[in-house]
Order: sequence, then structure tokens, then C-alpha cells
Amino acid sequence: MSVQRRPVFPEFDPDEVSSNPSANRPFHEVAAARFSRRSVLASGAVAAAAGFLTGSTGTAQATPGPAPAGPTGRRPTLGFTPVPTSDADGITLPAGYEAQVIIPWGTPIRPGGPAWRKDASNSAADQAQQVGMNHDGMHFFPLGKGAEGSRRGMLVLNHEYIDQQLLFPDGDAEMTREKVAKALAAHGVSIVELVRTDDHGWQVADSPRARRVTTDTPVTFSGPVGPRHPALRADGPPRGTINNCSHGVTPWGTYLACEENFNAYFGTERPGWEPTPEQARYGIDHEGFGYRWHEADPRFDIAVNPHEANRFGWVVEIDPMDPDAVPVKRTALGRIKHEGCVTTEARGRIVAYTGDDQDGDYLYKFIGEGTWRDQRARGRSPLDHGTLYVARFEDDGTGRWLPLTHGTGPLTRADGWADQADVLLRTREAADAVGATPMDRPEWIAVNPANQDVYCSLTNGSGRGGAANPRTPNPYGHIIRWRESRGDNTATTFTWDIFLLAGDPAYDERTDLSEDTRFGSPDGLWFDPDGRLWILTDVSNSSQNLPEKGYDRIGNNQMLAADPHTGEIRRFLTGPRGCEITGVITTPDQRTLFVNVQHPGEATPAWGEPTPGNPRAVSNWPDFDPEGRPRSATLAIRRTDGGVIGA
Repeated sequence: MSVQRRPVFPEFDPDEVSSNPSANRPFHEVAAARFSRRSVLASGAVAAAAGFLTGSTGTAQATPGPAPAGPTGRRPTLGFTPVPTSDADGITLPAGYEAQVIIPWGTPIRPGGPAWRKDASNSAADQAQQVGMNHDGMHFFPLGKGAEGSRRGMLVLNHEYIDQQLLFPDGDAEMTREKVAKALAAHGVSIVELVRTDDHGWQVADSPRARRVTTDTPVTFSGPVGPRHPALRADGPPRGTINNCSHGVTPWGTYLACEENFNAYFGTERPGWEPTPEQARYGIDHEGFGYRWHEADPRFDIAVNPHEANRFGWVVEIDPMDPDAVPVKRTALGRIKHEGCVTTEARGRIVAYTGDDQDGDYLYKFIGEGTWRDQRARGRSPLDHGTLYVARFEDDGTGRWLPLTHGTGPLTRADGWADQADVLLRTREAADAVGATPMDRPEWIAVNPANQDVYCSLTNGSGRGGAANPRTPNPYGHIIRWRESRGDNTATTFTWDIFLLAGDPAYDERTDLSEDTRFGSPDGLWFDPDGRLWILTDVSNSSQNLPEKGYDRIGNNQMLAADPHTGEIRRFLTGPRGCEITGVITTPDQRTLFVNVQHPGEATPAWGEPTPGNPRAVSNWPDFDPEGRPRSATLAIRRTDGGVIGA
């Protein structure tokens, strides 16, 4: 099968960016203006979307030559035969690859723990000792150096949300306190120890480090919004983390779980209640996403406990090696719907990028104060001290990071901002106030290890006030990238461009993709140590496989690999029906690739809807048990010849 090559990514050194105001200007307007300046919207197709602006002529120019080698010294080659799209209820991999299904939902986190019951009759107490539901972002922390570190390690993974039709034997027709307790236990984070067996498989080890962090686990707060802040006062001490989507990893070896759609779980039946402007800005309303937990547990009744919601929407730091360590919510990183929190190091300082995954919201960057090693030597968290910025993109291909600092610009007492804690509790409103650029669902962010360029997936959007794309609407999404000034990730100016416009050329000729590389709704992004960019998709089940949505030829969700230098793209994996492909990491030797398959069998118009009487209506992956139900799970993928994944 043919593959596609795209323009070479040139070198550049951006000048100081323009200071012309463009307060809250939707990014589809910015992008359209930029592409118009470059004359690349020829015949409706973006002819040179990948080339960065160079010189002063406004034309895209490619600089030929070899790509820099990644940290391993290898070139980011793509050496596998791409697979076709698929709508089958299973996994497709290239020739010469095989996958083992490990730690599906309900697996005991230690051998001997409560066994999975295929009728979903496990109790809340059982679920608190089992792997949670709907696997998402994850990381492998090696136990040992050299070969031993690729044979044994702690796998830490998020559980974004639950499907109540599959979690309970009788579905969610009636909501009870026990059901809420089980749902809380199915959320959060799983920490399991894996060991590779002699036959190259993986199994769960009996580990003292293994544990669950659920929505009932005690947590604490650190940074400007401290644990005693009045906005955090609710019934009982702070507990838990919820709707953990993607993640991050710190240079000092901790895991960052990110809280996304926390508004989903709150609601109320109190007559006359209306959300405050602050609550409404985060999507809090009477019903949430229809979980109805407030009917059985007042913790989630927003009228009874209005401050409980303030305890969510943060980045949560977890120590995977210490089972007694209390998870810490790092408030200096802001309160938004965090998709992930990707860190890098520049001039010894910690830099963290995060996207607010909602149509019309923003991209953020945190720059630590001083070097992170010095901060830790002084007994301070590098994530508690620094400056949070939000991005503004200009139509000349430049951009700025705007500080969200109390007393700066409009963020003053005179304008209604009490202090820095207030700015961070209302991060979205602060970003509105300073004139950030609305984006089209900014999701995963990845930093190229070869040159520190930053990539962000924008999954899709309506174009109503923030489609980060020259297309309006934007059902297929795309990937943007930027380079910080002088290659310094602590800089507050950058140059940006669009790396890739996703889509199906049969429906949208503006896409950068060919018949063989078509995909939509990019979500997960991750660079492996050699510099391959792995792209994971999240086509909504409301669109998956439907011709009226332009997704019938794209098939089930998938995973692709791209060479950022040559632009070559190949499809590596397709998933089962109703799923999302998410969460990706390799062992240090790159001989095992872990990938998560989330929500197989979830309701989709193309295939049907699971019910208590027929939970297998859409998918029966991975067990294919006629009396079971679909389960999110992790794939451990290897090459049969033992080689490096993707090479």
C-alpha cells in the first residue's frame, strides 16, 4: 500500500512577534488569514500547510536535508507495512506484529484480588481493588536499569469515565448510593506492576506498589489555591480525582493525572437553582452528562455542595513508587478541563503544556520559577512556583504567551480579581479577559525530542468561536505545531503553522491526507525516543462509520505513525467497534508498545446500543464471551522478530 510524503519541516529563528491586538479572535479566522497571506488555499486544497513561514515573502519554503536524530541516535524511520481502514470488531496490526490483551477493566491490581465477574455484579469494594473502566493516558515507569528496566515496571493509567449500561448488571434506570460508590471506584488511576514472561508476554505481579487512586481517595491541594481556601470548603475533606483523560510525567519521576470533564458528574433537582457565571463557564448545569449521581449522593448535588466542583479541574501529581503518598492537586497549573499536561525542561526549568478540551477554549503553558532541581533541593515543588500563560496566535504565523498573573493587564482587583488564587480558580475567565485565541478542542500535546518543537491535536469543532483551522466547520480536526523563539521553551513568543489537516479526500479536498492515509479526529499524540510521532484518533461514536458525517470510509478509530521531517504517514493499528484508541508508551528498549483501547462496544448509531439485556450489541471485544460484555483494555504490542516498534 502506498504511503504519503509531506513537505520537509524547515529551520527558522522567529523575530519578535507582532503586538497587534486580536483579543479572543477565533483561530479559524487567524488561520484563514494566514493561509490567505501564503496563497496556499489553491483549488480548495491546502497546498503547503506543513511549511513554516520563512523570510518576508509570505511563501512556504522547505529546507531539504536529513532530520536530526532523536535521543537514541536513530532516525525516525517508518519500517512497517501500513494497514487498511477497518470496521471489524477486532484489532488490525501490520504484518510481523502481534498484540497481547492485558489488564482489561476488572482485572485485580494484584494477583488474588477480587476476580472479574462478567455479569458486572462486582461490588464497589471489589472495583476499588480492580483496574478501572475506560483506560486513557498512561506511562511505564521502569523498575531497574538497562535490560531489567524493560522487563519490569509500573504501568500507570487513567480511567476517564464510565458507561453505566455496562458497569451495572441492570444499567442505570435506577440510581443508588452503591452504584455511585462503584462508579467512583471505576474512575481515577490504576497503578500496577507488570513483568515480562519468558515467552515475551506480560503479566501482573504481586507488588506492594500497586494501588488504585479513585474518586474517593484522600487528596490534598498545593500552590496558590491551598487546602484551606474558602472555595474548596465542602462536606468532608477533599477526596479523589475524576475524568482523568491524558497525563504527563515529571523529570523527577512522578505521574500527572489530568481532570477533564468534571462538570459531567454534577447536577441538581432543586427548583429555581441556576449556575453562577463561574459555574456556567465550566459547563455546570442541572443535569451534567446524565449520570444522575446527585439523586443518590449529595456530594454531587451542585445546589447542596456548590464548592465540591471547585475541587476538580486540576492536574494531580501521583508518586507511582510510594503507595502511601497522598495525591496532590497542583493549582498553579490552573483549573480547566485538562486534556493532558506534557512537560519538558529548558534551561533547567520545568515547562508544562496543557490544552483545555472544549470547543472554543485555549492552550496553556506553565514555566517554573528557577531550576526544578533547585526547587526540589529547597523542599518546594517545581509545579507550585512559576507563571501560567495562555496562547494568542497571530495571522502572520507568530504568537505570544500571555501571562495569567494577578495584577497584570485586566487581572486586577479593580477588574474583579481578588488574588492569584482567584485567577487560577477561574482560569477560563482569566484567559477570556487577556485576549487568548479560542481553539478547536485542544487535546494532547507532544514535544519533539529532536528539536523541542511542540505539536497539539485539535480534534474537531463547530467553528463557532474557536475552530483552530481554516475550515469552518471542522469535522475532521488537525494538528498544529509551533517553535518557541530561539528554540527556548521558556520563551514567551513563538512561530506556528499547521502540520496536518485531517480528513477524507472523498468528502473534503482540502485535507492533507491521501486515500491510503485518511483519518479524522486526531486526539492522542506521542513522540517515541527516535522521533516518530504516533497519532491516535477519537472519532465520536455519533459520527463513527456514518456516511452522513463523512466518516464511513475512515472506519473504526485507529493509530498512525508520522515522520515529522519527511511528512510520511502510515496507519499502524485499527481498533474494535465503538472504541477510541488512546494512551501510548513503550518500554525503554522500544520492544514493547503499550496502547489503550477505550470504551469498545459503546453506543453508536452505526452499530447499535448496549443494554442490560444485550451488553454485546456493538462489540464483544476483547473476551468474545457470549455471556460477557466489552471491556476497555491495554494492548502490549511487539514485533515477532524482537525489533524496535515502528522501525
